Amino acid sequence: MMSTAPVSSAQRDSILETRSIDYVPRAERHGKVWHQGPFWFAGNFVLPTLVTGFIGPVLGLSVGWSILAVVLGAGIGTFFMAFHANQGPRMGLPQMIQSRAQFGRRGVIVPFTATVFVYVGFLVFDVILATQGLQLVLPGNKLVWYPILITVSIVIAVIGHDLLHFIQRWLTGLLVAVFSIITVLAIVNYSGVGAALATDETTLGWNTTAFLVQFSLAAGYNISYAVYVSDYTRYLPQNVSAPKLITWVYVGAAGSAIWLMSLGALLAANIPNADAIGAVKEVGDTLFPGFGTFAVLLSVVALLSIMGVNAYGAMLTGTSAVDGFKRVRPTQGLRVIGLSAVGLLTLLIALLIPDAYLGSFTDFVIMMLYFLVPWTAVNLVDFYLVRHGKYAIAEIFTPKGIYGNWAWRGVTAYLIGFVAMIPFFYTSFYVGPAAAALGGADLSFVVGLLVSGVLYYVFSGNLDLRAEDVARAASERTLEGTGHAVGERSD
Repeated sequence: MMSTAPVSSAQRDSILETRSIDYVPRAERHGKVWHQGPFWFAGNFVLPTLVTGFIGPVLGLSVGWSILAVVLGAGIGTFFMAFHANQGPRMGLPQMIQSRAQFGRRGVIVPFTATVFVYVGFLVFDVILATQGLQLVLPGNKLVWYPILITVSIVIAVIGHDLLHFIQRWLTGLLVAVFSIITVLAIVNYSGVGAALATDETTLGWNTTAFLVQFSLAAGYNISYAVYVSDYTRYLPQNVSAPKLITWVYVGAAGSAIWLMSLGALLAANIPNADAIGAVKEVGDTLFPGFGTFAVLLSVVALLSIMGVNAYGAMLTGTSAVDGFKRVRPTQGLRVIGLSAVGLLTLLIALLIPDAYLGSFTDFVIMMLYFLVPWTAVNLVDFYLVRHGKYAIAEIFTPKGIYGNWAWRGVTAYLIGFVAMIPFFYTSFYVGPAAAALGGADLSFVVGLLVSGVLYYVFSGNLDLRAEDVARAASERTLEGTGHAVGERSD
């Protein structure tokens, strides 16, 4: 059920966020566009990002080629994520519930399921790495630390949007300062002298398959943030500058990904059997004993923050999915119940994951790419090319609204795009015939983007957008009591 009533003064003064999957009225919009830069920088400056950069050297790719693959992959993947960010202030809604306009209230269950998989997957790897970091200085096994860390992340998510933004802004400065030192130390120790690099260049070099795998991983990793980027832009004033917003999100998310993945490639090429915790500690301690441990513990704080972000997003998506079949009232109690369910699922999977998680992590990131690429194509084509950012927001929450329960255009374009990708899949458990013919090259995301995006655009050629204009005007009167439709800029 959508709540359109403004919050009371008592609610406004509370530290707990009161909005959930419902529309954020313009009177409650706040924040500054530049805040998106540090938010996404710190959000992406976490140890799983470092681990993503390990893959190229592990597969035989040299440091230089690995970094190029990272720059290209993260640069392209962040492009899609950043353009999703513009949807938040225009629509005033969390990211995934917007997809009802393309898939229908119930048809959206397909990308919703994939999205929850992404959130929980990241939570699992985050809690594993955070526990390993804490075990450097504190006693306790995973049966102790997993529940504690998951509980802390849930508390952060219950408080919600503003706390997450506050933490991320302050973390950015600390992360830049500490990891600038770590990066310089790594360059000096592993390439400045030249001995280690020369040895590596005799065993590592160009490998087409490894380059494309590293490229796809970097792209898929940053595309994964597209599923919740609007969750953290929806409180911005409606008429913020789109170019500025997209630029701040892009610079923050791409900058941290390129930096940390490139550092990961350098470490993996020079430290045998490198793991994220051990590598950061080893490099940091070359400055003085204990500095590496401090860097790891700061990384644990960053992991806790992004765990809160992921738990928050999983709660919003899960609530949206349930609401599509049975209308729910997005109360604080429901938030706690939803977050507790996410936490329990995360705990169970984390306890079952193998200790040697690098292979599992690689497959996870690749699978994210497979499931999310058709969705991002459909969602962006609809917003920018079909409906041009103009939606009847109230109808998104109406059981018999104009967007329907099963919107065949979006569902069909998604499914056909996904099926078209299958021959190009390349994972540890399945290699598609096209990928095998290309020597292991995984070009599935290109296929998915083109097929789903083009099909949805073609299918939408006969949409009656004039009829939607009427519904949009009525929606605006319901939401804001004015005659200007939500999504239109007044400047």
